[in-house]
Amino acid sequence: MLESPAVSVPPDADFPNEIHDVNARKRLRSAKAWIFDMDGVLYRGAEALPGVRELFGALELRERPFMLATNNSMSTADEYVKKLQSMEIDVSPSNILTSALATRDYLLREFGDHLRLTVIGMPALREQLFSGTTFVETTVPDSVPNAVVIGLDKTFTYEKLAAANAAIRSGARFIATNTDATLPTESGLIPGAGSIVAAIQTATGQTPVVVGKPEPLMLQMALQRMGVEPNEAVMVGDRLDTDIIAGERAGMLTILVLTGVSTRDEIASAVALPDLVFTDLNAVTESLTAEMN
Repeated sequence: MLESPAVSVPPDADFPNEIHDVNARKRLRSAKAWIFDMDGVLYRGAEALPGVRELFGALELRERPFMLATNNSMSTADEYVKKLQSMEIDVSPSNILTSALATRDYLLREFGDHLRLTVIGMPALREQLFSGTTFVETTVPDSVPNAVVIGLDKTFTYEKLAAANAAIRSGARFIATNTDATLPTESGLIPGAGSIVAAIQTATGQTPVVVGKPEPLMLQMALQRMGVEPNEAVMVGDRLDTDIIAGERAGMLTILVLTGVSTRDEIASAVALPDLVFTDLNAVTESLTAEMN
């Protein structure tokens, strides 16, 4: 596990060792594509984190494609482009894969374009699910949907819980954009989509298909878009419980940056250990551009 000099390695980690570090650094430099989480990696609140523009520039110089993959279903790709532009970070909508877009692609793959949905989430989730498709939104008893899609819904009510329960008990597929228990905000952690998913799971006794991290499905979709194999790609995230687990499950090299949720002290007890750990993206760029000994 490689770290910049400012970060010490946990003494009771299962690894690291020098051979692993060297091999991981080689994989980092030879990687054909990169996937980044966003909040806590690229920015915090409305401010860019150190090294974003420099790392993106280094990747573009080396003609290495990258995508931004976020569990958040409350903003569209275009809205993320504008948010990043306000921080002087330029990316294309095609570089961004939200859990809502990944869910739409999953539904198209599993059901085709003619699909009845019950959706619990914010307006951006509906916009991303229904844009460019012929999906129809419906609820029991009007019509039994093929699937119930759950995202973070800040207006979640008992009535919505009952609607989801009725649809799933009638045979609809239970699909979660993500199961994040919390969502980081500038004022602290608030309940995430996972809290709503848990309520529906308790009511129905059913386990959902989860599209977002820590499941690997969204990352696999991003890799397919870039045309690379998992062992040729890097996952960069700030959360051990989502980003790093998802990257490991997908078969990617995993990098933890200590600019977001997870801390150095949590690494040793993590379910999935990152291959490399850096204080920030500046340190990642240094490793990418450094000459191997």
